[in-house]
Amino acid sequence: MKVKTFIFVIVLVFGGFVAGQFVHLPHILSRISPDSPMKEAADRILYWTCGMHPQVREDNPGTCPICGMNLTPVRESGGESAGASKSTPERAPEGKGKILYWVAPMDPGYVRDEPGKSPMGMDLVPVYENDVAGGSTVTIDPSVVQNMGVRTAKVEKGPFSRVIRTVGHVDYDETRLSVINTKISGWIEKVHVQETGAYVEKGQPLYDIYSPALVSAQEEYLLSLDSGSKRISNAARKRLKFWDIPDSEIRTLEKTRKVRKTLTFSAPLSGYLTHLNAIEGKFFKKGADLFRIADLTTVWVYANIYENEAPLVKKGLKVTIELSYLPGKEYEGVVDYVYPYMDSKTRDIKVRIVMPNPALVLKPQMYATVRIASEVSGDALFVPTESIIHSGERTVVFVAKKAGKFQPREVITGVEDDSGNTRILSGLAQGEIVVTSGQFLLDSESKLREAIAKMMTSDEKESFENRASRSEHKQENEKPVSEQDSNR
Repeated sequence: MKVKTFIFVIVLVFGGFVAGQFVHLPHILSRISPDSPMKEAADRILYWTCGMHPQVREDNPGTCPICGMNLTPVRESGGESAGASKSTPERAPEGKGKILYWVAPMDPGYVRDEPGKSPMGMDLVPVYENDVAGGSTVTIDPSVVQNMGVRTAKVEKGPFSRVIRTVGHVDYDETRLSVINTKISGWIEKVHVQETGAYVEKGQPLYDIYSPALVSAQEEYLLSLDSGSKRISNAARKRLKFWDIPDSEIRTLEKTRKVRKTLTFSAPLSGYLTHLNAIEGKFFKKGADLFRIADLTTVWVYANIYENEAPLVKKGLKVTIELSYLPGKEYEGVVDYVYPYMDSKTRDIKVRIVMPNPALVLKPQMYATVRIASEVSGDALFVPTESIIHSGERTVVFVAKKAGKFQPREVITGVEDDSGNTRILSGLAQGEIVVTSGQFLLDSESKLREAIAKMMTSDEKESFENRASRSEHKQENEKPVSEQDSNR
């Protein structure tokens, strides 16, 4: 009885086990079948994240807004996509073109011709044909562009001018200077004006001189008049004129018929005495400078400009001058002459400016702030100066294209204006969009891609292109099992 009971229990347990296997058989088969609903639920993508920044979670595929890496999917089963792994080649997104090569996201020098892992254990990132179009064109996701703070501006066309600000000093008008010297030797008997800086009128007596030669010339002239020979008298009169004897003194001599010991010399023009070397009783030789007179109603201002500003300054340009001791007060003048040579020591060019000075506000040897208004062009292309990258021999700007593409463009620049713009001589067209902020990051990325392209030989590039092409054909032919079953 006990044996039968034991056998019955064993049979009952075995029967229960077999029945349980039949009950759970559909569930087991569902785990094995690739197109089962449970398998699809296990492979359902929960979100997309970045391998370097797990805090980034997106509902759709794209690139990381922090580092720019491609996001990887996180599935319900707990595993991440192997889209960048060797077993499942990455399908090129639409509009990207074929894959040229694969590169490590943290080491652009690590380049491979097939997907895999970088030395740091990260998935290699594909570089597409359209990403390197033109050799160094940079493609960036719009969200990354916004995070980088990229700003743009249009290439404009219109009047372009510049105000050159420099320092100048006031000097005498050389055409209004007079140096008074003698053509004979003698002694100064009397000085009528004995103060340097004094103002004298034209014809005002300056000094009296005694000279034996002058006494002899007077006597000869009187004898010529008495002779009745007009030819001799004219010759004697010319001798007195050649010695700068005033006409008034000659007329007095003709009227009185008396030889005078001293003769008086007058000022040839109105102005200020800037030099006085006449002292009563002093002996002087012919050619000695006794007085210098300057007319200050018009003065010259000399301004110094740099070599690169020389093409902008021309005769006739309007100039405004401001003096430090009269702030806010401006005086207007014009450029009269641009000197055709450069100072070898200061490496600048001197510009002469004519300034009216009726009130004598501008005094010689004063310093002044000079502003020269130069009209560079009435129809010039220009961009913000901050958009230009100077890299030694080249000058580059980044032109914004569609779909997040940025193309480096070499340009030839001109002068800058006072509003923060630079003239473009060649390389850009009106209406194009240039990057004004963040272009240095784009320049770094562009140079990295260009360097990688230069390191690769033509055979390597061709091998990458062929393998990428075969990879695309393989992706098209090898569809997932679930997709094949659905097509059936």
